[in-house]
Amino acid sequence: MKICADYLERCYAGWLGKIVGVRLGAPIEGWDYAKIRSVLGEDVYSYIVDYNEFAADDDTNGPMFFLRALEDYTCSEELTAEQIGKTWLNYTPYEHGFYWWGGYGVSTEHTAYLNLRAGIPAPRSGSIEQNGSTVAEQIGGQIFIDTWGLVNPGNPERAGRFARKAASVSHDGEGIYGGIFVAACIAEAFVNRSIRSVVERGLSLLPADCEYVRMAKDVFAFYDAHPNQNQWRDCFQFVHDHYGYDKYPGACHIIPNSAVMILSMLYGEGDFTKTIGICNMCGWDTDCTTGNVGAIMGVFVGLEGIDEERWLRQIHDLLVCSSVIGSLNIMDVPNNVYYMARIAYRLNGEPYPERWANILEGKAARFNFDLPGSTHAFRVNGAGRYNLRNVESENGGRCLKASISMDEDLVEVYHKTYYHPEDFTDSRYDPFFSPILYPGQTVTARVCLDGESGGKYNARAFAYDSRTGERILGEAKSLTVGEWTDLKLDIPAIEGGLIERAGILFERIEGWRGWLIVYVDDVDFSGKPNYTVDFSREVEERWNFMHREIRQIARLKGLWYLQNGALHGSGADFAEAYTGDVDWKDYTVTGVLTPVVGECHQFMGRVQGACRSYGVRLTGENRLQLVKNVDTHYQVLDETEYAWSCGKAITLSLRCDGNCLTVLNENGIVLIQTKDEDHPYLNGAIGLGLEKGHCAFHSLEVRP
Repeated sequence: MKICADYLERCYAGWLGKIVGVRLGAPIEGWDYAKIRSVLGEDVYSYIVDYNEFAADDDTNGPMFFLRALEDYTCSEELTAEQIGKTWLNYTPYEHGFYWWGGYGVSTEHTAYLNLRAGIPAPRSGSIEQNGSTVAEQIGGQIFIDTWGLVNPGNPERAGRFARKAASVSHDGEGIYGGIFVAACIAEAFVNRSIRSVVERGLSLLPADCEYVRMAKDVFAFYDAHPNQNQWRDCFQFVHDHYGYDKYPGACHIIPNSAVMILSMLYGEGDFTKTIGICNMCGWDTDCTTGNVGAIMGVFVGLEGIDEERWLRQIHDLLVCSSVIGSLNIMDVPNNVYYMARIAYRLNGEPYPERWANILEGKAARFNFDLPGSTHAFRVNGAGRYNLRNVESENGGRCLKASISMDEDLVEVYHKTYYHPEDFTDSRYDPFFSPILYPGQTVTARVCLDGESGGKYNARAFAYDSRTGERILGEAKSLTVGEWTDLKLDIPAIEGGLIERAGILFERIEGWRGWLIVYVDDVDFSGKPNYTVDFSREVEERWNFMHREIRQIARLKGLWYLQNGALHGSGADFAEAYTGDVDWKDYTVTGVLTPVVGECHQFMGRVQGACRSYGVRLTGENRLQLVKNVDTHYQVLDETEYAWSCGKAITLSLRCDGNCLTVLNENGIVLIQTKDEDHPYLNGAIGLGLEKGHCAFHSLEVRP
């Protein structure tokens, strides 16, 4: 089946719907219907908590990162459950963040993760045979599954086949059936204009005699006998009495929560707000159920069916995650959609539509505003009142329109490139970050002044270094009404710099303090990094008494702390931490480290996660190794003699040039040089690591 013409817009609506549902349900997760009604009242059809920023959540972590198996292994139905399981290991921090670490045999995901770590591959890692039915049939089989439906528009059968593999990493039985159901409903919602038949299509892919289908038939029968929308509470009472939590084992069984999802889609009558509101008011695992229903309904109603002021304004296109790659934890929703669209067209064997070809081929600016309503998480700083709107531009595309009350002479329209704990209301699923823009890179943008603006203005590209509190400025250009002006900033190399935001700085140079109305388009970050992470300048960022992180550092495992001007790492088995951007390609990384105790200390390049990287390793009796991490197992590519000892500072470099890898000493003398001919890693971030010991790391330097 050919992909529908409005696929990207509906995919955008579906992913936004997922995020909306998770955000709506998160504050009352675990509440029952009676508590919700007692505390919040009869009707709850808007956000319950006004978050400053909404921190990471397992319901959105899983869908975005597990989908990367298609990129990392094979973008085809040849993808296996075992490969998806390896994707879990690659992007998930070790027993912190990402999802609920409730204990082995309690949390299904925790259980599956430790199985995978122990060498038990998927699908056995999630099987009833391995874990028992109670663990295997909890709700997680469907809460991480939405993106498999979003990349298979109009093809519920294929969505279901992918979902079966993905869910089997951690679940089995009814848990897998729930994953198939949700993914199939999302895929069907792209092409079916009856929400009831969407649900029926999803159910048609499940075994007729399974508990999931039996429950659904009973909910349908009750609805058919009591179809008035105000009778949804009666239907929930029926669900509570016949399929409630007391009927099923475990912390969060899939059947009660799925019953709530089905009744909400029937009684919501195709309306996005009514459907997610009903689902949320029923209670139980509210962020999970309302998130899944939000994804189905978002695709079903499209962007025009989601109330922007009620639901989308607060999200402003931002998705925060808590994977082990810190730069991937700052996402904007439109680029999530473009990522999924590339996969969808590739799976379907179709060329990109002409309208979207430049974007999907990677030829357009990172922040292009071409999806209707998109803001790419841009903001305004230094203004009194302001409004950011996505509008049609004169070239037939779209752009961002900023209307800004110029209470000051300078105002920024910017994208946030690093986040701190104070930016968030809570610490859900323990996010941590590395910047998405670095010294040495380039910021470009296009702006156009509207004729309704009062006064004359200059504009320039800028980046803000939070370490010094200074703006780094590009050339100032005077704006002319109706003419597009190109702006550019080459960020210089900065020792220890931390770019926190970047965009366009507008300066009023003449006229009254009225409104600046300006159009912004094609904002891009590009180029190679040229900077040093100096750990003597870093700080510990405190989210709460349990959650503390070193600024810029994404921790996989181990104890990491700052002391005496260095970053110290230690681990009983191993410890690793990463920084930088996974998209970096050719560069030289130089590490300065002092082994304290133990026989294995390293820094890394081309880090693509916990399972994929190269390392320069000091080990054993005066040995230096170049190693390759393949699915958490380090393989020696080459080695040589090298005199090192604990307590002595050592400087080494790893030059990555295509598949050619070179290790050099502090004088630039080549110690090891080899080519990786076996599926080489051609891009990745940087990192630090050790085994069964303690090491002090002083700095990591990255040069083009």
